[in-house]
Amino acid sequence: MANADNVANQEQTKPSYETYVEQLKTEALAKGFSQTFVDQTFANITFYKRAVKADRNQPERVETLDTYLPKRLPKWKIDRARKLYKEHKELLTKVGEQYGVQPRFIVALWGLETNFGKIMGNYNVVSALSTLAYEGRREAFFKKQLWAALTILDEGHIKVDNMKGSWAGAMGQNQFMPTSFISYAVDGDGDGKKDIWGNQADVFASMANYLKSEGWNDDLTWGRQVKLPANFDISLAIPKNTGSRKNWLKAWANTEKTLQEWQELGIRRTDGTALPKVDIKAALVFPDDEKGRAYLAYDNYKSLMHWNLSYYFVSSVGHLSDHIKFPPIK
Repeated sequence: MANADNVANQEQTKPSYETYVEQLKTEALAKGFSQTFVDQTFANITFYKRAVKADRNQPERVETLDTYLPKRLPKWKIDRARKLYKEHKELLTKVGEQYGVQPRFIVALWGLETNFGKIMGNYNVVSALSTLAYEGRREAFFKKQLWAALTILDEGHIKVDNMKGSWAGAMGQNQFMPTSFISYAVDGDGDGKKDIWGNQADVFASMANYLKSEGWNDDLTWGRQVKLPANFDISLAIPKNTGSRKNWLKAWANTEKTLQEWQELGIRRTDGTALPKVDIKAALVFPDDEKGRAYLAYDNYKSLMHWNLSYYFVSSVGHLSDHIKFPPIK
């Protein structure tokens, strides 16, 4: 009973959302934002019950990559990716050369994050972040995102009513959280604003800048699906659940080998032929388990896992980028 009483007491002592917003405004003033700016920014603040519900009820994944990929990469999405790649080729080529990122990966991320800019979320970002900070499960994280969102508004990149995003505050055609915007968003066309909602040059350049900042190498691809020999020692792969990005990178460092070394261990391309004879290192990953698909992941895989620490997401980006590249677009 004691635990139930504690929860009840905490609920009773928790301030109302309106009171909490007043506290946020006071903190914003202390951080140097002006009174006028703070009043205007919080003028139409809304409590989003749906955001709280979504945060608490994120679905348990009961899929395998074999069921997930066909849903994420239907034929229409692949066709659309190839069509838009061709349509935006001039801009994409310019951005790709400037940042050293192959354009097919920019288009793949764009397609998977927001269906090529069509589904960006319709939540007011300041309201969504204030709601989730108030809910309290990850208060420090969402407050940090809120201060970053206020900085973006204060710098004049977008107006508060147009700053729309997902229930969790991910924004624009590339779904950057506000802190990612601060770190990676760029003004792609020199108009003085970083507009990841409506300016294609800014959207593409910001995505490329993100990948490049996280170590992208345009001499490499992302990885390749491979075939394991019978009785393969699965301890040579990165464990499926490492618990954090830091542990995952440590596991990568402990298990990566050259393609020649993987070849000697019996790993082959999916068609059974030898691995490429190039002097690069790769780590072995199983998005499901050793009975599911196996991939040799190159260094760029790490940049994609920084974007989203999910084997399923990274696999879908990689496969869509390959569909953009092959067959060649005429």
